[in-house]
Amino acid sequence: MSQTPIAAEPAVSSVEAQPSEPHHVVVVGAGFAGLQIVLGLKRAGVRITLIDQRNHHLFQPLLYQVATTILATSEIAWPIRRLFRDRPDVTTLLGQVTGIDPQARLVQLEGGGSIGYDTLVLATGARHSYFGRDEWEEVAPGLKTLEDATTIRRRILLAFEHAERETDPAKRQALLTFAVIGAGPTGVELAGIIAELAKQTLWREFRNIDTRQARILLIEAGSRVLAAFPEELSDYARRALEKLGVELLLGTPVSECTTEGLTIGTQFVACRTIVWAAGVAASPAAAWLATEADRAGRVMVDEHLNVPGNPDIFVVGDTASVKMADGKPVPGVAPAAKQQGAYVARVIKARLGGKARFGDKPAPPPFRYRNQGNLATIGKRAAVVDFGWMRLRGAIAWWVWGIAHIFFLIGTRSRAAVAWSWLWSYISGQHSARLITQGRKTGDGRKG
Repeated sequence: MSQTPIAAEPAVSSVEAQPSEPHHVVVVGAGFAGLQIVLGLKRAGVRITLIDQRNHHLFQPLLYQVATTILATSEIAWPIRRLFRDRPDVTTLLGQVTGIDPQARLVQLEGGGSIGYDTLVLATGARHSYFGRDEWEEVAPGLKTLEDATTIRRRILLAFEHAERETDPAKRQALLTFAVIGAGPTGVELAGIIAELAKQTLWREFRNIDTRQARILLIEAGSRVLAAFPEELSDYARRALEKLGVELLLGTPVSECTTEGLTIGTQFVACRTIVWAAGVAASPAAAWLATEADRAGRVMVDEHLNVPGNPDIFVVGDTASVKMADGKPVPGVAPAAKQQGAYVARVIKARLGGKARFGDKPAPPPFRYRNQGNLATIGKRAAVVDFGWMRLRGAIAWWVWGIAHIFFLIGTRSRAAVAWSWLWSYISGQHSARLITQGRKTGDGRKG
């Protein structure tokens, strides 16, 4: 959960659980981990308050497809209240958390209110990290929210529109240059779709420019793309991107970003559209709790995902630093967040005396992450999949990737809508969400 409020909420009075009241579980964040906890506590005899600063749950793995005009926002986001309308044990609050008081067991909210808890779960996610250069955010937006996605989509589409009117060749080329910083899965997926949009979808629709002459740059400080994947899949992804016309600039970090372009090492490239996919930082949960955090700001938790010394506080998802059996950190991916959420729900039920299906069984053993594989797509017809025991690439990997993502979407309607949008894009080569919305355009295409 990012930390920019979208609406001020009325103050909420402090609530302390009475002995006769059900155990009160407060979950902060309605991402994958938060939702999984609420689902796991169904019929557990507890009272749940779910707090988020947005009114919707977002399927982040497909957010880049909103940014690149393939999907509409409504196809990957669902109102939280609708998801739990049949759960009288769940109260949903729209609000921004500003702090935690572990001694008083209070969650402090923007506006001066607070909520009491018996058990607290922080699933507040991550935000962009610019490695100390936060001023870059205005010119190089990251991709974590629907607002981010529509901002990026607007800038991409406006770049082509402004280039169609531009008569100066140098300025036109700058408008037709797109840079993606960071070659992890999000960066690779963004660069591939932008290349297909420019070189395969739009070229017949403009008269003064040839969109196929657009430059799409994928910049990575490391030595290869998709560094978390096996080298053979990384090499395949590199070749697939180059086939789409993406220029790979590896081994040199970005040293400057401005409205006029970016500097890669010592080389300046005129570029009017920059997207940041290079790093993330956790929410301020560690500061709220005054507890130890890793270099990315994630809370260091114990084997049961508790804050050390605070057994009534759990931290999960991108907010938590969790080690696997080999000592490596659990990756910040949706399956990991869902597993942590399900685990915490089991621990809470077990600690409350074996309610629900647990009977008299002891508390669950320490959390163990089950790696369900890494997946990344390159454009609309190629992908790489690493299940550990099996590695796939090419078209068959793309179908596996697509089926997996459709399966995890919420609701039959969303699955059908996304499947239809993908099928239409696959057959026709057209994107169905190419609308320039939200924001007053200025001379450089940024929000005014």
